[in-house]
Amino acid sequence: MRPAEIGRLRIPARVWLFATVTLTLAPHAMAQPMWLTLFCALLLCWQAYELHAGPLKRARRLVILLLAISAGIAVKLHFGQFFGKDPGVALLAVLLCLKQFELNADRDIRAAVLLSFFLQLALFLNDQTLPVAGLALTGSLIATVTLLSLQDVRANAGQQLRTGGLLLVQALPFLIVLFIAFPRIEGPLWGLPNDAFRATSGLSGTMEPGSISDLSESSAIALRAAFAGPPPPARMRYWRGPVLSQFDGRSWRAVAAGSAAAPRYVTTGPAFDYVLTLEPHNRPWLLALDVTAAGVEHARYANDFQLLATTPVRERRRLALRAYPETPLGPVEPAGLLRMNLQLPAGFNPRTSELVDELTRTAPDPESKVARVLDHFRGGSFIYTLRPPLLGRHSVDEFLFETRRGFCEHFASAFVVMMRAAGVPARVVTGYQGGEVNPVDGVMVVRQSDAHAWAEVWHEGRGWIRIDPTAAANPTRIDGGLAAALPDDAFRPLMMWPALEWLRDMRHQWEALSNAWNEWVLGYNPERQRRLMERFGFEQPDWRTLGALLGGAITILLLGLFGWAMLKERSADPLDRAWAVFCAKLARHALPRHPWEGPLDYAQRLTQALPRHASRIRHITGVYANLRYGPPNPKHVQLARKLLQEIKRLDLK
Repeated sequence: MRPAEIGRLRIPARVWLFATVTLTLAPHAMAQPMWLTLFCALLLCWQAYELHAGPLKRARRLVILLLAISAGIAVKLHFGQFFGKDPGVALLAVLLCLKQFELNADRDIRAAVLLSFFLQLALFLNDQTLPVAGLALTGSLIATVTLLSLQDVRANAGQQLRTGGLLLVQALPFLIVLFIAFPRIEGPLWGLPNDAFRATSGLSGTMEPGSISDLSESSAIALRAAFAGPPPPARMRYWRGPVLSQFDGRSWRAVAAGSAAAPRYVTTGPAFDYVLTLEPHNRPWLLALDVTAAGVEHARYANDFQLLATTPVRERRRLALRAYPETPLGPVEPAGLLRMNLQLPAGFNPRTSELVDELTRTAPDPESKVARVLDHFRGGSFIYTLRPPLLGRHSVDEFLFETRRGFCEHFASAFVVMMRAAGVPARVVTGYQGGEVNPVDGVMVVRQSDAHAWAEVWHEGRGWIRIDPTAAANPTRIDGGLAAALPDDAFRPLMMWPALEWLRDMRHQWEALSNAWNEWVLGYNPERQRRLMERFGFEQPDWRTLGALLGGAITILLLGLFGWAMLKERSADPLDRAWAVFCAKLARHALPRHPWEGPLDYAQRLTQALPRHASRIRHITGVYANLRYGPPNPKHVQLARKLLQEIKRLDLK
């Protein structure tokens, strides 16, 4: 069926409602458990069948009741409770689907539409990206059309869609005013339940073989950095995350480190000013470029040199930072901390200890020991891969002597174990390394695939020194990024395929658009609102000032819409205006048209009352009836205007 034919269809309200429910629930499918998505899909398929073939009467109510009870029990078993964001949305999704089977009156359709509006709003509890906003807008349009179809059952689909779109356009000025002037409150949506903040994809406070290699297959964005000048070279792009010091033979864990309002290092070397936009990950680390200068608001400086937020990062953060990548970390550490960074669990990796004794037996100082271990990595024929083999109890032994295939966590873990075995304090640092400058907007993008692990070793008098054993084994990882470091025949994610440069260009365009959305819409925080109000002349605006401004702006908009409606009424269809003038002229002669009278019945009564004007009255009413109820006439407007002039010349005296 062609679009023009679809536009002429008359679609009933229940079909529009089915489309509304489908568009509302489809985006929730990614955030809900698979069984719930399949359950809702089956209910919608059942409803689609009934729309086509008619309702299945037999045992229908009993079946729906049993389905509702079963779904409630399943939600309780899956989530462990009924209260919270996820179980609440799950229950509402089920109820919205079941509501389609009890649409006995228009009020039932209106109730389902209101529930759809609520679930469209709930989309933003999981994601606030541009596609989600587009899906919510589309769902709102179809929901509005559903309500319109209850008011005018004769309108076709094209007319209903145009009217719904016009209503949304009319609401746009109110949306802009509310967005700009409504008092902004820092933080997430008010009153969200505890389960609204789930840990998203990103680094954790632990590391074991395979943990970062799994993460590196994701192209999701971890952070963006807009530099005031040229960005730092690739060898300086280390975005510091959790520092891991505790090793149990297989897994590395972070140890709680104290923090202060100011860093305990003195920055030196070249400085790089940038604005960091950090994606939410529900953890406190801010993943700043090593090493951050003092003066960051709402942040703490950990004793392991991380920059930490005072609360978990549950929403997108924008921070203006200054980094000094060449600042030494130290040079004083408590003796207890250094002893902890020498500890190795007993009974693990005996061959590694023997290798370290052989490599460092004649090394006179820590620098020499580090150099000899790095030489072993350079000449050991190690292979850098995203799909390393599984390792057993003695993971470092198996990596160094058997598989020789690993990702950055394997290299970093093995190097730190070897350093500790050689008597040199060492620890693992996780974070991100690298970043790609988007050619569209010039913003550096750091992805989850840039997740990296490196090492830090302690040198007396110098402090903690960064050592990247992955770079020793495969230097192209640092200089050219992950894709360049992988062998030609190695597995790589889709977006790293060399032949898909055109797809990466499209991604750059989309990500630049998404970044603008994040900056100007999602990033419109209280500070930006205050600066904007100051430009309009409102010094230090409080909630009273913003409330008065909001009320005044809405009043002006309402008056403007009222004036526009009046103007539209005056410029209505000339045929309707002509008929209104005709009826008003006859009403002044005590011959008003009754509400139930059509034009021909009205004409018959008029000719009996005014026989001298019978011919003109029949002509006028006949032309009006043909133009209004006859086939479309290409000269409709011209004939209507001519009829209006004839009516004005009609003299009934």
